[in-house]
Amino acid sequence: MADEGRPAGGLDDARGNGPSVRPWSARRSFHGPRRKRAQGDAPQAGPTYAALDLGTNNCRLLIARPAGDGFRVIDAFSRIIRLGEGVSRSGRISEAAIARAVDALAVCRDKMRARGVTRARLIATEACRAADNGAQFRARIADEVGLDLEVIDRETEATLAATGCTPLMDPHADGVILFDIGGGSSELVRLDRSPPGDRGPPEPRINAWASLPVGVVTLAERHGGHVVTPEIYAAMIAEVATFVGRFVAEHGGVGPGHVHLLGTSGTVTTIAGVHLELRRYERRRVDGCWMGDEEATRVIKRLLAMSYEDRVANPCIGAERADLVLAGCAILDAIRAAFPCRRLRVADRGLREGMLVQMMREDGIWESEARPS
Repeated sequence: MADEGRPAGGLDDARGNGPSVRPWSARRSFHGPRRKRAQGDAPQAGPTYAALDLGTNNCRLLIARPAGDGFRVIDAFSRIIRLGEGVSRSGRISEAAIARAVDALAVCRDKMRARGVTRARLIATEACRAADNGAQFRARIADEVGLDLEVIDRETEATLAATGCTPLMDPHADGVILFDIGGGSSELVRLDRSPPGDRGPPEPRINAWASLPVGVVTLAERHGGHVVTPEIYAAMIAEVATFVGRFVAEHGGVGPGHVHLLGTSGTVTTIAGVHLELRRYERRRVDGCWMGDEEATRVIKRLLAMSYEDRVANPCIGAERADLVLAGCAILDAIRAAFPCRRLRVADRGLREGMLVQMMREDGIWESEARPS
């Protein structure tokens, strides 16, 4: 998939202060005001799609148009908002987190308007599923921002992640253990090799899946994220291993054949960035890169040896992930122990790409020979 103009991992500091609009449903097209075409812009042709993922830790948006057998990203947004901060203790989304979400979602709304989006899907995940005031939060977003969020279940979340990441499966592999380490939950999916398709991205063949009730935010809140001793780190791995072990008991381990790990999340992209010694995060170097098992081990040991201040200073971690990255590493280590594979492939893609593929597939984008690109 082409990826034009996508600032993955970066922050967009624009603010959306437009008037409130009629709630934008995730299940219908949007025909809002389009931005005026600047001189030199290419004229817009065909549909424009948007996929928004409001997670426990991040708010992410992709806007794309069909291109060839995939799509071309024309705009993107990513901001860490920690919507689920404190939910595991209080059971509620806090006022501070709601304010951060309102601000970020207003930026997303304005970007969708400016790009003339014709169809969108706007999802919320674990924080909204778990919070007692999740419904009130969604109503407030509809009223203040004009966006109608759809809370998806865990199976849908796993399916969307698989749909978005399947193109990175080694075509010579017999299967893949896909994992998505989130803020409030983590998904495990066993994928079989997909048969080649005629048009469009390959469809995932899900053999088994599970949603683990642990993520980087919830794990760090329980065990601490600023100072992580070897004992604390071992305790985090042990907690996660209990849930991963249930998946192995029910669905088996790696098994025979050529199987590799495929990871999508801020944890694995951060580890890859540190491994590559990047001076600034570069999605094109991270997405699709391979790491050997020993290489992953070395990076995690390096992160464990860092102080909190060292993690803040690392350009691929920063202040917003410094207290969460070791919780993510613990989840990864529990998965690696349960599924010992020689190679791990890193995906800077997932739910949003899965939503885009599903919407375009439903619209028959890749069934027609003559379509805009």
